[in-house]
Parts: sequence; C-alpha cells; structure tokens
Amino acid sequence: MTLHFPLLILVIIAYNLLVFLTGVNLDGEIFSLTMVSGAIWSFKVSDVLLLFALILLFFEILKATRTGAGAVIDHLLSTAVFVVALIEFILVAQAATTTFFLLVVITLLDVIAGFSVSITSARRDFSVGHGGDFG
Repeated sequence: MTLHFPLLILVIIAYNLLVFLTGVNLDGEIFSLTMVSGAIWSFKVSDVLLLFALILLFFEILKATRTGAGAVIDHLLSTAVFVVALIEFILVAQAATTTFFLLVVITLLDVIAGFSVSITSARRDFSVGHGGDFG
C-alpha cells in the first residue's frame, strides 16, 4: 500500500502546516548568496516547498512507470490530491498564493505525466508481447 501513497500530498500537508499552524511567512528568506554577477540570490521558505514538490514529482513519475492494477490506484490517488489541492486553492484564502498555485500545477503535472507514462508503457508492453506485428 505504501507504493500507492501519493507523495505530493506531503508537500500540500507541509504547506498547510506552515501556513495554518506555525504562521510562517512563506516569503521569509532562509539565506541569500551574492553571485559572481553581483546579483543577490535569495532562497525563501516558499522555494523550499517548491523544491520539495519537484523532487517528489520525480519519484511520482518513476512510480508511474509501473504497470498493473496498482497503477490505476496510484493514478486515482494522484488525481484526488490534485482535485483537493485545486479546491483548496479556489476556496481557502490562505491558499490563494502563487506558491500554492504552483503546487497545484505540479500535482496536475503528476496526473498528466502518470497517465501519459502508463499509456506509453502499456503500448510498449502490448507491442513487445505481440512481437510488434499487428497484422
């Protein structure tokens, strides 16, 4: 069952914990670096959430390469995470931020990539299983 756990729900939960329980300012700077060009690069709390989400998206795409009945459950759970995040973005004032919008987009990409990878994998499995001869 842990293989079917939608990893991106962790970043949605982290966002909600930070905003609702701790009241952390998402625009708060964690550190900044002066680049060779002289520009100052600031790394913020919201950037940590987005980085975490992108790393989890990578693992979700890897999970999408699995075929079988479990893949359907994984896609349904990922879709549920996207729908819940979208509803939260629309209805909850604290979620109406660019950071949360980008998290919703990442969950949407997870859904689209999951289905696309699964369909491509299934086609490849079907082609290999039939020797590539459809005639």
